Amino acid sequence: MKPVLLAFLVLLAQPVWSADLETELSAIQHRWAEIQYQMPDDQKEKAFEALAGEAEDFVAHYPDRAEPLIWQGIVLSTYAGAKGGLGALGLVKDARKSLEAALAINGEALDGSAYTSLGSLYYQVPGWPLGFGDDDKARQYLQKALAINPEGLDANFFFGDFLLDQGEPERARVYLQKVLDAPGRPGREVADAGRRAEARQRLESL
Repeated sequence: MKPVLLAFLVLLAQPVWSADLETELSAIQHRWAEIQYQMPDDQKEKAFEALAGEAEDFVAHYPDRAEPLIWQGIVLSTYAGAKGGLGALGLVKDARKSLEAALAINGEALDGSAYTSLGSLYYQVPGWPLGFGDDDKARQYLQKALAINPEGLDANFFFGDFLLDQGEPERARVYLQKVLDAPGRPGREVADAGRRAEARQRLESL
């Protein structure tokens, strides 16, 4: 095949490939939001288990892209939250592996979401000897996420929540308020509404 023709075919295939990734990504994001914010608590564990299988397939389809790994990490971490107990520790360790793998590919993918998700894991997971929780690492990752996406809804929420956890309510208020003021994300309306409700709840508790 002539090099010029080959190059043309590669260019022609690229938008289709990207569109397929975006379609799968959007489907997982939408299903995650439905489970997280619209499903009864007693149904979440099984639903997240099924979604974790879909996320694994998504990673297999695009092994060299960070976005599927980020969402695998997000799904596994929320699955762990729904599962609870010691059985959740293996899931959060797998989530950390996925997010670290995403960082190794592209730390700025999805506006630095791998940093946000890793930071949230590090302050919510128990510390040694049960887990790998580490508040210093949490702060480092969450601040990196904010440097990449200072107006981001999730980046501001998790840093605000972390500051609450650290006993810094007045600093937390600033970031949680930014969640309410942050621009909406097209196609993420359910997730945005749920995250804003969580931020409002924390602000009302101050």
